[in-house]
Amino acid sequence: MALLTPEDLKNINKQLQEADSAVRRVTGLDIKGICKDFYGTTPCCEKVGIVPVTSGNGIIGSFSESLHAITEYFGFDSFVTDMPDVSGYYEAVKNGAQIILMADDNTFLAHNLKNGKIANNQPCTGIIYAEIASRYLKADSKDVLAVGLGKVGFPGVAHLVHKGFRVYGYDADRALLEKTVSSLGIIPFDPVNPDSPRKFSIIFEATPCADTIPESVISENCVISTPGIPCAISKELQKKYGVELVMEPLGLGTASMLYSVL
Repeated sequence: MALLTPEDLKNINKQLQEADSAVRRVTGLDIKGICKDFYGTTPCCEKVGIVPVTSGNGIIGSFSESLHAITEYFGFDSFVTDMPDVSGYYEAVKNGAQIILMADDNTFLAHNLKNGKIANNQPCTGIIYAEIASRYLKADSKDVLAVGLGKVGFPGVAHLVHKGFRVYGYDADRALLEKTVSSLGIIPFDPVNPDSPRKFSIIFEATPCADTIPESVISENCVISTPGIPCAISKELQKKYGVELVMEPLGLGTASMLYSVL
């Protein structure tokens, strides 16, 4: 997945509210309701320490502040440490943090210091977007198109397969596609191949590429559940087919992580 930019995180509260509305239209529950129902957990005064990390490409502008807004939105008491890195970790623990949130170029994690549970953002993001897709109230079948089978997409597809969905999958990386077909038993599908026309009411997309969903696979009023940045579908196609788009850059995956470690 692509690294986030400050532009992606603008107006994070507005993005969360819009995502909440979309998830409610698709599933009948808001994001907190989905997380509570799926993980069987509820926040209970847990204090979250958000630690900026300077390694690699360094701190993404607005990232820590966005995490603070997200955690507060979902009912957690949180704070951003003044110091980064190891000093920030020490500061978070000394100030009573029970859950640590921190990220470098490769890993974004939540670690519950009280019960030892730890979560990685990539699988947690894939799973929560797949779970939302699986609950689509207007789905016309158990068929799902999955585009993108990497570190976010593969866990999401595994979740859908486990729930009994028939998953048609595609990835531009042939090795990833073959691995997923072999290990999960999905059906290989090329959405841009005119010889295999098929429309889906449920589409799960997890790539860092724009416009990965062609018109040929979109059914009327389908759902596209995607953590991918930039957007997988053009605004024209979204409007033409009345697509329910569940897309938000950071909050859903963060909520999934936090609820999973409670």
